[in-house]
Amino acid sequence: MKPTITDDIIENALAGKTTKEDAFSLLQVHPFELFGLADRLRYESVGDTVTYIINRNINFTNKCIGNCGFCAFKHNSEGYVLSTEQILQKVKEADRLGATEVCIQGGLLADADLNFYLHIIESVKEEFPHISTHAFSPMEVYHAARQSDVSVNEALTELKRAGLGSMPGTAAEILSDRVREIICSKKLKTDEWVDVITKAHRIGIHTTATMMYGHIETIEERIDHILLIRDIQKNTGGFTEFVPLPFMPYNNHIGEEMLRSGKYITSGTEDLRMYALSRIILNTHVNNIQSSWVKLGKKLSQVALHCGANDLGGTLMEEKISRSAGATNGEFMSAQELEWFIRASGREPRQRNTVYSQFLDAVDMEKVNMEIA
Repeated sequence: MKPTITDDIIENALAGKTTKEDAFSLLQVHPFELFGLADRLRYESVGDTVTYIINRNINFTNKCIGNCGFCAFKHNSEGYVLSTEQILQKVKEADRLGATEVCIQGGLLADADLNFYLHIIESVKEEFPHISTHAFSPMEVYHAARQSDVSVNEALTELKRAGLGSMPGTAAEILSDRVREIICSKKLKTDEWVDVITKAHRIGIHTTATMMYGHIETIEERIDHILLIRDIQKNTGGFTEFVPLPFMPYNNHIGEEMLRSGKYITSGTEDLRMYALSRIILNTHVNNIQSSWVKLGKKLSQVALHCGANDLGGTLMEEKISRSAGATNGEFMSAQELEWFIRASGREPRQRNTVYSQFLDAVDMEKVNMEIA
């Protein structure tokens, strides 16, 4: 018989003081008991509202000088780099379809300095001042600063002045230097990721936080990662949401090694456990746990709404990073479909802005009812 959740663990969770030992214990209980506690905390934090955003992902290049073993981006001349005009055309299409945000990211280009990133933001904001620019991972900011021989703080300040609204908290993978040395040795270290994120928060740039799990990391390293996110949030309050991302093992070196050794992708139950555990550890600190329908698939993402998640991310319109690594769940989901399966889960859908500060009770269904070419 599996152990049950003890009263002291529940008390710690309610107070936002879940310990590492609590987290290990929670992973031993029956999954439905774990999901029940997470769902209770979700309700007490945000009620029965499930949020989403109408946005477009713009991956401006799939070329990269990095050596990440989990990535399917190109390391040669076969890749693409979008021109400013092409980026603006994508923003224009997104604006026409009712998007309030564009998420702009790409691989690391050898000749891309801070001016390269500033030009993208300035160009978008000049033509579309009302569109929120959610752009550039901590790794991209770190790369831009190094390429231009300026401090991270100066790079962030210039990007904010140019119109950067918020940042995706990607490039986190697992915040363990043991893991990072194996899967992304050229990427910034744990303390460097924390430094970029912390500096961004302190100058008023909100970020998300992510965790890519299900490859070579241990359960303890997953828990430590979430606890570190909690510690940062206690100091800065700058995270808008936490997004657990299951590893996609296809078309990349780390995944190929896993599959050869007989290790496969995480099970649906394991994914839901991670969503539930994230809600419990981060309770009272990070209100929003985002379920990634691109990574989980639409149906499992819907189930995650009963396991602690309260946000479904965005319509995306395109998403090349996950697709190139083997995600098969599409690049676009209309607002109608998002709202339909939120309601089918017994929840109330609400369109939000990037930082959860504005909400719309209804969407212009006519405007967003289409397929993206």
